[in-house]
Amino acid sequence: MDGLSPDDPGWIGNYRLLGRLGEGGMGRVYLARSDRGRTVAVKVVQEQLARKPDFRRRFAQEVKAAQRVGGEWTAPVLDADTEAPTPWVATGYVAGPSLAEVVDKQYGPLPANSVRALGIGLVRALQAIHGAGLVHRDLKPSNVLVTIDGPRVIDFGIARALDPAMQSTDGLTMTGAVVGSPGFMSPEQVRGERVSFASDVFCLGAVLAYTATGKLPFGTGEGGIHSLLYRIASEEPDLTGIPAPWDQLIAWCLVKDPSQRPSLETLSARIESMEDTGGAWLPGEVLAELGRHAVQLLNSEDPQSPQRLQSHALAAQAPPAGAAQPPAPAPFQGFGPPVSYDPAHSPPPPPWQQSPAPGGFHAGSPSPPPGSLHAGSPPPGSLQPSPHYFSPRPPARSARGLGIGLAVLLGLYTLPLLLRGAVLGEVYLRLDAQDGTASPGVIRDYGALNFATDALDALESALALALLILWPIWFQRMRNNADTFAPVRLRFAPGLAAGAWFIPFVNLFMPKQMTNDIWTATAGRARGAGRWLMHTWWWCWILYVLAYSNSFFSSWYSHDTVSAAMSDIIDTQITASTGVISAVVAVFFVKRLTSMQQKRIDEAARGIGTA
Repeated sequence: MDGLSPDDPGWIGNYRLLGRLGEGGMGRVYLARSDRGRTVAVKVVQEQLARKPDFRRRFAQEVKAAQRVGGEWTAPVLDADTEAPTPWVATGYVAGPSLAEVVDKQYGPLPANSVRALGIGLVRALQAIHGAGLVHRDLKPSNVLVTIDGPRVIDFGIARALDPAMQSTDGLTMTGAVVGSPGFMSPEQVRGERVSFASDVFCLGAVLAYTATGKLPFGTGEGGIHSLLYRIASEEPDLTGIPAPWDQLIAWCLVKDPSQRPSLETLSARIESMEDTGGAWLPGEVLAELGRHAVQLLNSEDPQSPQRLQSHALAAQAPPAGAAQPPAPAPFQGFGPPVSYDPAHSPPPPPWQQSPAPGGFHAGSPSPPPGSLHAGSPPPGSLQPSPHYFSPRPPARSARGLGIGLAVLLGLYTLPLLLRGAVLGEVYLRLDAQDGTASPGVIRDYGALNFATDALDALESALALALLILWPIWFQRMRNNADTFAPVRLRFAPGLAAGAWFIPFVNLFMPKQMTNDIWTATAGRARGAGRWLMHTWWWCWILYVLAYSNSFFSSWYSHDTVSAAMSDIIDTQITASTGVISAVVAVFFVKRLTSMQQKRIDEAARGIGTA
């Protein structure tokens, strides 16, 4: 990390800058700390790009798309202002070097257990990215950060949603939009063809080959970039030195035809089935370097108190008596929302609240006095909490006990439905032997059948009341855990997870929307993972609610004629049948969702990727 220069702002939005992490074609990346103390990485786009409306539109789309990606194996998007004079986005800071630094400078090729853990983490990161409808397009070692608890994938700056609007009329990537890094591009990227999820699988294979050998599977660009791109598009990879069975798996990922590459689900199963030698997922030398990096990060935290910083800033504004007033530096183009504070007790307004001067900063601009705030820095404590900032979520809690109790209760709920169906079947047969205009009371054992019907209705109501209590508790736990797995991805407030079930009409659609979000956050992808079970459960529930509403207000013995009583029995039997089916499907749904979340919780407890 480099220190801030005089032309760097001191604050961006609600984030105080600590230093520069890097600079690329899109803009600069800063290490920063939020007003709540969280360390983040803030990416600021170049001013010339910010002046292009088409770029702003794409940047805003990318930020919204990246917010749909969970943060377990990626750097989550925490905050952004795509409408600021200079747009920016803040992501969670990942404390660790890139995979390229580890392999090239720190250690060299990693051992098999490290490659296995890396492969598991990268596959799960891509599942989250693809689940949000994105193709990363630039998966390479410098975009994979190494941490103590596993790898993290970063840089969605060139990811594109799979939206026809981002493609030309023939479905190909628009001219000038071919993106990627030589050596880690897929053949379809090289040829400018349609880029799909399979492109990231190819890049994953190249990254794994590089990790295992320290070499690029298609060589370097020493012979010219066009020669490298030709080898990627037309020649077979050099997998010399890759141990079995990794050589076959990586070769499968590097197949030229995208349709012949393995799916992420297949890769996950194959990698997890490989032998785990145990121990830490990284060599000791790399772990020691991570520790030193953590110490440097702590030292980079602002060592001065807010009071001392403000006193320096105020002292720097007052020149000595008789001294000439130094020329004020040209204002720097603004970041984020305006900030208000009392000018009588604070430095002058920061540059992004002033009218931009032509030319911006220049080489002749004076540097701030030692110990003062950087140019454009408001006094500490003057910023209000950002409306886009999200505090860390509590850890996920096991719902295994709630799930078992709910499944048992649902099973018990089917008993009065089945028994009532048997009783009503007997009543129907006896009514069918009578004249249609007669009273239902003429049948044999009328009183006993009447009592049995009421008793079963009472038992069903008691079990339904227990379900009305336990179901929202379980569903609330599912929602809270999902918020931990994928922060800020759920559409409704936590309280609605329980309350929405009791709001008329709303309970016919809102719980399903929340269930979709919970399932996606738990599975880590927007498709598959047995999602059909969720849809089947929901429509069975809707049919039962509608049928129950139709038969709730009457009983067979309350009618004056046999024909009316028989019609009521038919409606009630339909309701009982849909209730039994709904309860059985709900048992499977509860068990599946609970087990999916328990698996995520167990993986977090074991520290998948760390052993």
